[in-house]
Amino acid sequence: MTRTANLATRLAEAAGTHSVVAAPEELVNYAVDGLSPAVVVQPSSAAEVVEVVKFALAEKLKVVPFGSGSKCEIGMAPTRYEIAVDISAMREVAHYDAGDLTLSVDAGMTMRELEAFLKPHGQFLPLAVPCFESATVGGTVASGVDSVLRRQYGTARDFLLGAEFVDGKAKLCKSGGRVVKNVTGYDLHKLLIGSLGTLGIITRLNFRTFPMQPVSGGYVANFSRGTEALDYRERLENSGLPLTNVEVIDSETMQIIRAILWRVESRVFSAIEDAAWCVYSSFEGSEAVTRRVSDELQKLGGDSGAGHREVLESGADEVLGGMLREAFEWLRYASPATILYRLAICGKIKEAVEELISAAESLSLRSALLVRAAGIIYFALLAEKEEAMLAPAPKIDSVVVPLARKYGGHATLMHAPLSAKLKITEARLERGDAVLQSRVKKVFDPSDIFVPGRMVGGI
Repeated sequence: MTRTANLATRLAEAAGTHSVVAAPEELVNYAVDGLSPAVVVQPSSAAEVVEVVKFALAEKLKVVPFGSGSKCEIGMAPTRYEIAVDISAMREVAHYDAGDLTLSVDAGMTMRELEAFLKPHGQFLPLAVPCFESATVGGTVASGVDSVLRRQYGTARDFLLGAEFVDGKAKLCKSGGRVVKNVTGYDLHKLLIGSLGTLGIITRLNFRTFPMQPVSGGYVANFSRGTEALDYRERLENSGLPLTNVEVIDSETMQIIRAILWRVESRVFSAIEDAAWCVYSSFEGSEAVTRRVSDELQKLGGDSGAGHREVLESGADEVLGGMLREAFEWLRYASPATILYRLAICGKIKEAVEELISAAESLSLRSALLVRAAGIIYFALLAEKEEAMLAPAPKIDSVVVPLARKYGGHATLMHAPLSAKLKITEARLERGDAVLQSRVKKVFDPSDIFVPGRMVGGI
């Protein structure tokens, strides 16, 4: 019996499950930054997850929690990886109270499945995130990726009421509760947001849900210069209008969008055909509210010197809004070698954008920008060959990370070629970041079995 087959057999016996995969053709589907596991286990309950972690501790093996895999490349490359824990078989709604607007759902349920469950009840969860069709609820929280509805509804931090997870000591932990009034003590579950699986394996999540609005709409205003688009964005943010989202799309990103849309969606393409920079805004509510908002947007667009201005018909709005929701997905594949950052900052958007563009120009790199509501900026560096990114990668990282901190926020590396990630890791280790992250990691995962190396500084 081979070492891998022997490991699979012992893991199945220890975890009390037969859902263990060791076939090489299957393992490659769980590769993270080129590193494949020795085995994959697909537990059907939190109790089985506990047994898997106990086994990993006893055998001194490293574990990567796995959902759909749509965002597993966020962050740095793991240094070791023997067991993939695929939670996609855990996909039940454990509790739902429509009257109380509360929901408890297994971490393996996909966002699209959850949307379909809530829709007949006239409710939804405002996590409109990329890879919406396949992304799991647990993976969405662990990745910390933002929702395009953030401006109106906040982030998962605002409506995540509690969580159940298995920590690095193989203990099944619970934090928070099912309803707001039952939430006491420290909100430890909120540390799981954006943890990339380094603190534990999420098995269940409790949320507050929201009622669906009867009408929604979208509006585009096109500008020839970035300064005009950013000024208009600032006017929108300060207008007091109940907008669900505001997105500023730079000229490079506009070219990418047009290349995707021009053949298949002429109704959207015509609205952005001549735009160098485009500002998209979305809104929802009653007929009266949406009519008033669209009228105000027309006036603001005209006063700001926008060229083409258009209230999108519902089908076109759904297409463009859906495409912007998936920005992470198509931006990371916008060139053969892309480095993609997500910055979350406090104010000073125009200044931050100018500095990012200047940094890219100083390294003779093409860049693409998407400025989302609530201080979110997607910043992509584009090259035709991976080798072209090796020297610039640590230099651009040394600009982006301090820039985000300067404006009261943080930066996340969403995508990069593995060779560029390794260069960035070396540079960050020299800067000596992430002391607090190390302390949190030690409390939740003292044996360092969960995704070692995923965070800055080899955490």
